[in-house]
Amino acid sequence: MHMADALLSPTVGGTMLAVTTGVAAYSIKKVQKDMDDSKIPLMGVVGAFVFAAQMINFTIPGTGSSGHIGGGMLLAILLGPYAGFLTMASILLIQALFFGDGGLLAFGSNVFNLGFYTCFFTYPLIYKWFTQKEITSKRILWGTIISAIVGLQLGSLSVVFQTLLSGKTELPFQTFLFLMQPIHLAIGIVEALVTAAVVTFVWKARPEILEKVGSGRVLGNIPMKKVLISLLFTTALVGGGVSWFASANPDGLEWSIEKTAGSAEIEANGSIYKTLSELQGKTAILPDYSLKKSKSEDVAVDENESWPSVSGGTSLSGVVGGTLTLGLAVIIGFIINIVKKKKKSTIQ
Repeated sequence: MHMADALLSPTVGGTMLAVTTGVAAYSIKKVQKDMDDSKIPLMGVVGAFVFAAQMINFTIPGTGSSGHIGGGMLLAILLGPYAGFLTMASILLIQALFFGDGGLLAFGSNVFNLGFYTCFFTYPLIYKWFTQKEITSKRILWGTIISAIVGLQLGSLSVVFQTLLSGKTELPFQTFLFLMQPIHLAIGIVEALVTAAVVTFVWKARPEILEKVGSGRVLGNIPMKKVLISLLFTTALVGGGVSWFASANPDGLEWSIEKTAGSAEIEANGSIYKTLSELQGKTAILPDYSLKKSKSEDVAVDENESWPSVSGGTSLSGVVGGTLTLGLAVIIGFIINIVKKKKKSTIQ
């Protein structure tokens, strides 16, 4: 559900960027309460895991479409809403800048659609309601299923309204809505099961993580070596190898656009679109999670597409992207922790 710039007008794109920046600033302020040295590596590792997991598109049977997890619920449950939102912003920034996945004008919308509803609506109001009395595998499963589905439905609904406000006449509201919601319902079910599996593993390995994150307390000296190593190993495996098996079908958003407009590509003319496209072309070192190719090489690849798509470029993208995401999330956490410690020493 990574929107391209062409889906938004500059006004809507700029407004959503301002809104998302405001939410991020608020999150930076609030996350200082439970930020400590233990949460920093967890932010990085969970962020890297979500980056790798988003590379895996799974086929939606009978539709010709595919989907991938958004990861917002997983981030909120394991990191808390504020650190989760900031980590989602880190993931999407790395994807947009270095892999050309999601537009730069659409960056604010993408962070909002994938991170806001899950971190600030479904996590506190649905997931925490299910687990408030006690955390069990059953409560994790049902809380995650309902919250992940609702979160993704709200995010996809947001996409439809943002294109409507942008005046994209190629995407009539009712038609686009009736395609986006059902396909993202199917995607949400798969995401919920994946999220529940990861959360249950963490709960069984270190239940203190979920308990402290859920109550907004610092993690303290919880031993997290097993959790961090397991997630890092899985990240490398998924990004470096399982990504070869990703579905080649268009994702839910692309599929809905094609069914609505007759083409997956929406035209966008103007200097802003051109400038941002050129900038993204320069920063995207691994466009579409592959090595840069000439036009003749692109044609040759298209004519010889096979599944699984065994590609060194895809593996490299998984490793590089996961590493960059881990690094950016850790830097953000480290800076926030330094600011927190300075404020604390000043008060004392």
